[in-house]
Amino acid sequence: MICEERFFRTYGREPDAVSFCPYRICPIGAHSDHNLGKITGLALDKGIHIAYSAKQNGVVEMASVQFPKRAQWHIASIPSHPEGDWADYLRGASMVLSRKFRLKVGICGVIEGTLPIGGLSSSAAVTIAFMGALASVNGISLGAQELIDLAYTAEHDYVGVSIGKLDQSCEVLSRKDRLLYLDTRDGSYELIEAPRTMKPWKIAIFFSGLEHSLAGSKFNMRVDELRAGVYALQALAGMEYGKFREAAARNVPREVYDSYKDRLPEPWRKRCEHWYTEFERVEKGAEAWRRGDIEAYGKLSFESGWSSIHNWESGAPEQIRLYEIMTRTEGIYGGRFSGAGFKGCCMALIDPAFSEEVSRNVTREYLRSFPAMEGKYGVYICDSADGLA
Repeated sequence: MICEERFFRTYGREPDAVSFCPYRICPIGAHSDHNLGKITGLALDKGIHIAYSAKQNGVVEMASVQFPKRAQWHIASIPSHPEGDWADYLRGASMVLSRKFRLKVGICGVIEGTLPIGGLSSSAAVTIAFMGALASVNGISLGAQELIDLAYTAEHDYVGVSIGKLDQSCEVLSRKDRLLYLDTRDGSYELIEAPRTMKPWKIAIFFSGLEHSLAGSKFNMRVDELRAGVYALQALAGMEYGKFREAAARNVPREVYDSYKDRLPEPWRKRCEHWYTEFERVEKGAEAWRRGDIEAYGKLSFESGWSSIHNWESGAPEQIRLYEIMTRTEGIYGGRFSGAGFKGCCMALIDPAFSEEVSRNVTREYLRSFPAMEGKYGVYICDSADGLA
């Protein structure tokens, strides 16, 4: 791996170990977890690797294959606020880990991502892989739920992204060839094994060529718009409500939304429409997977993508074009944006027998619309994989 080679060139020795965290996809359940919804997800056989060794002097010294500049701080004096660069997720992980455990040992390492950044939750994967490495050199053992909660806190509280626990949960709890069906309200989950009668499938990642930062996008704004709609619904229905940040769509029944949705400002209504319909799609999707009906599951994923465009109002033009091409490409069961949907990539569940045709046809149509993405755009065929638990 490149990260191991870079580590050797930098430090003149082999790393002590390599930490890994897989990327994830969420075919149905997007823009839901931050309001305590349900999701379905899969981990990929690609992800973040960190070649690392302990530093007994307490210094954290990290470099990235993808980004310039090396980040450095002492484990006893972690910057209290994000600095606006790629290492903020590492600083956040250091901060939340140090609040719970006494850290004495630092770490040096090199980070490598095996797919382009944007839409596969590389931020959560980096946070988890680094937190696991830092915990290891300090002799700390983290349970699955503890790792999920700490990684969530690092990204939500320190970096400042209004996420839920979808990303961390998929990357930790997933199992190869099983669909993670997670209720983010209480953390309960099921790993659904499809019957042998289900048609074969693989995961295609279509990288648009655009990279993004969730904190710098409209992601937080969309979450606030949804929460504003929920807050208004509670008031209109005479329900008790508390702080704005505690409002969650999961606590407002669908019947209340149906009764008062026409009194909401249009943006708020659309955000709520996506959340409530996505909740229903997740439940239908879990049942379709249980039956082994991947065509039905894929259709629901396409519907999720449509709602993300028209109700959540996300999607760069490049991503919307990819989605449109996917919906009419033979061999694709279903798919949508992956991640926040403002830039990055699209994912699809495909029939492996059509892998070459799917790659060729989607590439041809996309580059016909966006020729400037030649050399930046890419297709990656992946398998599902185990998470870290």
